[in-house]
Amino acid sequence: MKIPAFGTLILLALSVCAAHAQDNRGRDLATTCSACHGTSGRSASGMPNIAGIDKAYIIKQMNDCKSGTRAATVMHQIAKGNNDEQIAALAVYFSAQKN
Repeated sequence: MKIPAFGTLILLALSVCAAHAQDNRGRDLATTCSACHGTSGRSASGMPNIAGIDKAYIIKQMNDCKSGTRAATVMHQIAKGNNDEQIAALAVYFSAQKN
């Protein structure tokens, strides 16, 4: 009986590690955004602050840049480099930052 309990413990530990890695995905992807928007979405360079902005709004703006619906100089190229999962992870990360 100790073996199944140990196996369950291992599976639980692995799922916690996977969840932690997923939680950090947006933060890790945000390094691409840091030159213009700062590492936490608070721009010091005159670009828009994106910290604390609603997730749905961030996703829409990224998708609009990606499709060319929103005019941009650099963002349309950056957005094209992200898939839907990455955009969602970025939106979760930046929306959780304090403005």
